[in-house]
Amino acid sequence: MQPTNLERTDDGLRITWSDGQVRQYTAGELRKACPCATCREKHGAPAPPANMLPVLSPEEARPLSIQGMRSAGGYAYAIKFSDGHGSGLYQFDLLRELGEAVDA
Repeated sequence: MQPTNLERTDDGLRITWSDGQVRQYTAGELRKACPCATCREKHGAPAPPANMLPVLSPEEARPLSIQGMRSAGGYAYAIKFSDGHGSGLYQFDLLRELGEAVDA
């Protein structure tokens, strides 16, 4: 399955796939599903104590958005987010699983 069209939306991204299916993705959903090694490690880490508040950088405190994308080897996209993160490679099969199918 290959993307045939990419569109930035107000809150994320819309991809049209080679079979005609259109999927909508929010920036938050994509960022949460980041497949990079650092994020995978964080996903497996134990949850912090309930009374511990996270410390956020100014970038993390702003509403999350997609700042840019680039093709990576014809099988994935590297997505740069407004919080400064951009090291994850989102393979097409992962992108196809994420998001929500929408009418074209």
